Amino acid sequence: MNLSRATQPKIIAVANQKGGVGKTTTAINLGAALAKAGRRVLLIDLDPQGNASTGLGIEADQRRLTTYDFLIGEALPAECANQTTIDGLKIIPATTDLSSADISLMANEKRSFLLHDALHQPAIDELGLDYILIDCPPSLNILTVNAMVAANTVVVPLQSEFFALEGLSQLMLTVREVRQSANPDLRIEGIVLTMYDQRNNLSQQVEADARDNLGDLVFNTVIPRNVRLSEAPSFAMSVFDYDPTSKGAAAYLALASEIMAKEPQSLQRSS
Repeated sequence: MNLSRATQPKIIAVANQKGGVGKTTTAINLGAALAKAGRRVLLIDLDPQGNASTGLGIEADQRRLTTYDFLIGEALPAECANQTTIDGLKIIPATTDLSSADISLMANEKRSFLLHDALHQPAIDELGLDYILIDCPPSLNILTVNAMVAANTVVVPLQSEFFALEGLSQLMLTVREVRQSANPDLRIEGIVLTMYDQRNNLSQQVEADARDNLGDLVFNTVIPRNVRLSEAPSFAMSVFDYDPTSKGAAAYLALASEIMAKEPQSLQRSS
């Protein structure tokens, strides 16, 4: 256990309402990179498709207790968390049970605060975490709102393609609404360009536009379009298990470094 941890774990939602932008890839590999750097990380799979769970090798029959059980208060975090092949990285897996959450939670007057309350119970402290990452579904539904109400910050994967910036407006509006109504401290951790091809003029143009419009909100690190990164989930592995020498692995280590640079000095000294 990291005995020097003197603060609550930082909670980061990985969100973009558009699918296919590298959201789950980012959640998995950022979590793995942070763990590789000596941090204790919990990844919460909040997507009913369960792709983060599958991508980290948690088979369907291993998902006895899931994010849904955790959300509705029927299971403790330690009971739900599965150890992954990466030392220091655990995951609370998801199943399609989550897909009914929109309907089943509507009658609950605290429906937007369920994840917040689950992550702020004393039992979370038993896990000794430095980071909690939340892989949000590709929509701005009650689950994504739960993630934003619970989170300290949001990481937004942005695919390096035409019209990419236009899709950000609705997400930013949701962040603003959550900040005004339920979580005034929520902020954007950063926007990370994904599937970046440096040989492609369009990727370069999207990057230039993003940096011109969003400035320091855009991470210095860009995630390349990388075959090994794309192949890893089909083998139920993070890129660090599949090919730790790949450009994709190097990029996620760099992204983790940017995030860790904002840590309290006591935690940085412990690494």
